Formats: sequence, structure tokens, C-alpha cells
Amino acid sequence: MIARYFPKRVGAFRLHSRPIRSFVALAAMAIATALAGCAQTSPRFAGPDPSDPLTQVRPATYRSVVAPYTSQRPVEPSPWRDQNDRVAPAPKP
Repeated sequence: MIARYFPKRVGAFRLHSRPIRSFVALAAMAIATALAGCAQTSPRFAGPDPSDPLTQVRPATYRSVVAPYTSQRPVEPSPWRDQNDRVAPAPKP
């Protein structure tokens, strides 16, 4: 339907202009990336100066990696009826 209103040259022009548009977009992204790499970082994100001997640091503490571990050795099975009674809901009065 649209082809009726536009001559075939317009479609041919669009096919030839697509690589130029993509090249311009690619060049713009490359320039933006290069400029972003040259930007100076803000010192507020850097934290305290590590070369300053008066900088306060947290003391190193020891925390065991396996502290909450409890041994789970196999045991003899208990009667299944006792296990069911422990987890069953309380009877209604």
C-alpha cells in the first residue's frame, strides 16, 4: 500500500543509506567510549587514602567457617509410629 505513494527510488535510497547510519552510530559510540575513559573519577568513591598511616581501619577478627556445624552421623531408626505422633497435630477436645 505504501509503495503506491512512494517511487521505487525511495526504497533504494533507504537501502544505501543504512550502512552510513550504522557507521555514524558506531563512530558516535566509539567517541563516547573514548571520552568516558578519559574522565577523572571522583575521590569520594575511592575511600580513605591507604598510604596515610593515621587512617582508621577495623581490626582483623577470626570467625570460623565451620562454626555452626554439628555432626550428622547415621543412627538407628526409631519406630515410625513414635515419629508420626511427634509431628501430628494436637487432637481437638
